[in-house]
Amino acid sequence: MTASDRRAQFDEVLALRPASTALLVVDMQRGFVDPGEAMEVPAARESVPRIRALVDVFRAKGRPVVFTEFVYSEAAPLLVGALHPEHRRAAPGAPRGVGRPSSSCHEDDPSVVTVAALAPRPDELVVRKRWYDAFAGTPLDGALRARGIDTLVVTGTMTDICVFATVVGAFNREYRVTVVEDAVTTLWPEIQRATLDIIGRAYGRVSSAKEVADVVGGW
Repeated sequence: MTASDRRAQFDEVLALRPASTALLVVDMQRGFVDPGEAMEVPAARESVPRIRALVDVFRAKGRPVVFTEFVYSEAAPLLVGALHPEHRRAAPGAPRGVGRPSSSCHEDDPSVVTVAALAPRPDELVVRKRWYDAFAGTPLDGALRARGIDTLVVTGTMTDICVFATVVGAFNREYRVTVVEDAVTTLWPEIQRATLDIIGRAYGRVSSAKEVADVVGGW
């Protein structure tokens, strides 16, 4: 089967469904988006207008928009805190940065919240998670199923870490997944391409923000 054949098959089987599709915004938090943060992903800032446009069209069509936020706490000293010390609480006045405790997305730090340009509405679900996969140990699966959701449009950061882990988690729970290639971001262009290639071969559709907005806007 050629790559074009696979894409055509995925487009047919995983097509967006008007009554059962939700938008998932993964970890578009200040700790990953704001300039100068230890875990900053500069490309994530560039994706904000495209994600915002998708949020707007989903809201306009009355379709659910769900946000995830990665949260670190010393009360739950998981392996991720050892792998990425930037999430651990920084001592007052101590140097911050890559490889150092920097309070990035710490539960007590302002960097933990979704950026203002994408701020969730009061009636929208915000799933706070302690692992990369937004389904692991959270109410996300139950909340989606309670709304009759079986299809997800995925945006956010980082493509190769939390986005990818969440896509795999969704696939393993039988969700139909579309990843928006120009609304997911990471630090490395070659890793971005490779991760989207893996997703498009095995886990879901890969589409542009315009393609998704055109489909949803037509409902």
